[in-house]
Amino acid sequence: MRLAPSILSADFAKLGDQVAEVEAAGARQLHLDVMDGRYVQNLTFGPLVVQAVRRSTKLPLDVHLQIENADRWIDVFSDAGADMIAVHPETLHHVHHALREIRRKGKKAGIALHPSNPLAAVVEVLSEVDYVIVMSVHPGFAGQAFIPGSFGRLEQLRALVQARKLAVEIAIDGGMAVDNIRQAVKSGADVVVSGSAIFAGGDPAARVGEMLKAAGANGR
Repeated sequence: MRLAPSILSADFAKLGDQVAEVEAAGARQLHLDVMDGRYVQNLTFGPLVVQAVRRSTKLPLDVHLQIENADRWIDVFSDAGADMIAVHPETLHHVHHALREIRRKGKKAGIALHPSNPLAAVVEVLSEVDYVIVMSVHPGFAGQAFIPGSFGRLEQLRALVQARKLAVEIAIDGGMAVDNIRQAVKSGADVVVSGSAIFAGGDPAARVGEMLKAAGANGR
């Protein structure tokens, strides 16, 4: 299991320092939520912040495009330093084309499952992705409460991926903290994304250590 701190909850005045702290504490991936104020009601950051984070770490950067017409921005965020790019199928006219473009740029291609959408929304493209993000909160804002039933969806998706013998990783994103990370791992998560639980307390390195300990040293 890899823990991926979401920088949306970080203190941007100390962003470089906080990235270094979570990396040293054992984070193995970073999650960057790009929001456009249209697909979701929040407006976050663009490629310049991705570039800044890229300069401060060698960790893989997972850029989650919560934006309309995400396919128009694949080149921009790839060039900004993303290693992984996830899109929402409901924002695209041609999701297969978008996923192929991400891979053409040499990046890992991901699909994000909105909590209001059925698993069928991602099933048809499973063979064309490297990872799936199971959203366990509604996209848009950090600090939301975990949606009950999300672990069940995670388990169903894990079973489907295994049945098809696909090399697809599964991440869970939203409301993840010390008290539920172990269940996420047991339910099949390869990656756990966490924002507020890591950055809101003022000592992100300590929070990373606590979450990794709670998850179990040996993963699932």
